Amino acid sequence: MITKMTGILTRVLDDEARLQVGPFEYQVLVSEAVRRQIQLRVGQEITLHITEYLEGNSGGNRFVPRRIGFTTEAELEFFELFCTVEKIGAKKALKAMARPVKEIADAISRQDSRWLSTLPGIGAATAEQIVTTLKRKVARFALLNPPEASGGQESAEETRGKANGKRKPDSGAAAPASAEPVVANGQLIEDVYQALMSLGHNPLEARSRLDNLLASGKPFKNLQDALTLIYGNKG
Repeated sequence: MITKMTGILTRVLDDEARLQVGPFEYQVLVSEAVRRQIQLRVGQEITLHITEYLEGNSGGNRFVPRRIGFTTEAELEFFELFCTVEKIGAKKALKAMARPVKEIADAISRQDSRWLSTLPGIGAATAEQIVTTLKRKVARFALLNPPEASGGQESAEETRGKANGKRKPDSGAAAPASAEPVVANGQLIEDVYQALMSLGHNPLEARSRLDNLLASGKPFKNLQDALTLIYGNKG
C-alpha cells in the first residue's frame, strides 16, 4: 500500500490532482481544502500523504483503485476518522472536507451540528451523527495550526504583517523601488475563500469566484486587495 507520494504536480482539476512520479502520472483525489492549498503549485514538486480504496459498481464485478491525497499526515488521519461515521464513505467524506480540518474538528468539539450541515453533502441528520460519533475523538485536530504557506512563498504571518503595513526586516539589502506584488500563498487563498463564505456565498460560488480571480493573473497582496478585484470595487 502506498502511504506517501512525492512528484511534480502537473495538473489540478475539480476534485483531483495529477502527480508525475518518474515516467508515471498518477491520479490522486483531493478535497476542496487540499485543492486550494496546492492549486498554485503546478510545476512544482509536492508530497501528498496517501490512502487507497477500491471503488466498485453495484454488480461488484469491476473495481477501480483510487488514491486520496492530503498535504499533511494529520489531515489524512482526520479523514480516516471521519470515514468511521455511519453512512459516510470515502467519497462522501472527501466531498465534505471543503473546509480546513481544524475548523471541522472545532465544530465537532463544540457539537455545532448546524455548522457541520453547511459542509457539502452533509445534512442535518448526518451532522448530528458526526457529532455523536466523533465529539470525544477530535480534540487534537481542533488544535492544529493553519495550513502552511507553499514552499518558497512567504509565511502567513508575513502576509498579515504586510496587510497591516508592516515589513519583515531584511538582511541589509535595499528593496527595489518598484517591488513586484507578493504572490498569494496558501494561507491567503484560504483567507479569501473563508471571507467569501462569510459574505454569504455557498462553497461552489466561493470556489468559482476564487478560481476566476486566480485565473485572471491579477496580483493581490492581502485580503482587501483580493475582495476589491473580485467585486470590481471602483471606489
